[in-house]
Amino acid sequence: MENLNTALGLLVVGIITVFIILWLVVVIGNLVIRLTNRFIPVAAPAEGKSENRGASGKKTESKKLAVIVAAVDAVTQGQGNVDSIEKK
Repeated sequence: MENLNTALGLLVVGIITVFIILWLVVVIGNLVIRLTNRFIPVAAPAEGKSENRGASGKKTESKKLAVIVAAVDAVTQGQGNVDSIEKK
């Protein structure tokens, strides 16, 4: 019976340790992401690149736009049309 109590005690300590470490990873990761987004500016796009703007005004790369149009065409068998691209 003493071995069972020792085993269950080790199990509980291990599970609590894993949860604490995972919680720290999530908290530190979120902190790093927020600090990076706040203090490191986004690089301006190089001039000469072709950019399309969707309905929301955000840039959509031409290759991604072509892939989306091709996927819609394949799925709808030529009956669909892409009017705008918005991220929700």
